Amino acid sequence: MESTVFGEIEEFQTEDIMSYNHAKITYRLTKMLSRYDEQFDILPELEFELSHGRAKPDVAICKIGKIDWLRDIIRPTHPPLLAIEILSPRQALSDLTDKALDVYFPSGTSVVWIIIPHFRQVTVMIPDNQKIVISGLLSDENTGIELSLDRLFE
Repeated sequence: MESTVFGEIEEFQTEDIMSYNHAKITYRLTKMLSRYDEQFDILPELEFELSHGRAKPDVAICKIGKIDWLRDIIRPTHPPLLAIEILSPRQALSDLTDKALDVYFPSGTSVVWIIIPHFRQVTVMIPDNQKIVISGLLSDENTGIELSLDRLFE
């Protein structure tokens, strides 16, 4: 009797795949953004339960919240002021743009930065427009946050 061997199928979520470049950019981002620590909460890899779905930006910039060491918050329900997403090697760009259009913006996030490491560029998305920044100073009008793309990608 002949038997058939089936290969194992591996299931994964694309946003859970980390790479060296992705980790390095996340580290550099949080380090560069630390100068805004007195003005905002800089929250890497925190999952949010928003009005239009769950989202876990690579870095979220939020209004400063009150820390309660006895009662932690697993999934905040307030939207980030600025959500920063880094495109992973096995992730489709449309995964991130769809998340911005379908979850972040309808939930109240005003700006999403999508970092594309392969091209050393950032796409800045707002609900009705987008622009691509490839060098110089990246700035957000709403928060006043600025960072050097040259330093980010050095």
